[in-house]
Amino acid sequence: MEWTIKKFEELTLSELYSSLRLRCEIFIVEQVPYQDVDNLDQQAYHMFAKGDDGEVIAYLRIFPHGIVYDEAAIGRVCVRADHRRKGIASDMLDRAIEFISNDMNEPHIHISAQQYLLDFYKSKGFIPHGEGYLEDGIPHISMIR
Repeated sequence: MEWTIKKFEELTLSELYSSLRLRCEIFIVEQVPYQDVDNLDQQAYHMFAKGDDGEVIAYLRIFPHGIVYDEAAIGRVCVRADHRRKGIASDMLDRAIEFISNDMNEPHIHISAQQYLLDFYKSKGFIPHGEGYLEDGIPHISMIR
């Protein structure tokens, strides 16, 4: 699987549309209605992989420190339903952590994790930070690596 990391202005229209479509499928259709397009995409790196059909099947966005949190941040982690349980999210997160550490030279990463994924993120070195909270009606917890 080939992974791509691009700044917003480097995305093709097709890559942007496919990424937003995947985010909408997962975070709005599968979960709860909320404002996904939040005016932060322009300041993010976008990491994604495409399937054989040319559509984005896995996606996350990365922020330098000071934009979302005091630390670098990862968010909008998602894998298309028909590609889950194949280790894609794990591989994608490992690559994002490597990019943040090596290419961005950021020592810490902050995420807002859905609580049911706590063990997954712990396995990647993230530690819960503070108390849990509801975000758009879904239990979350801040975690830092």
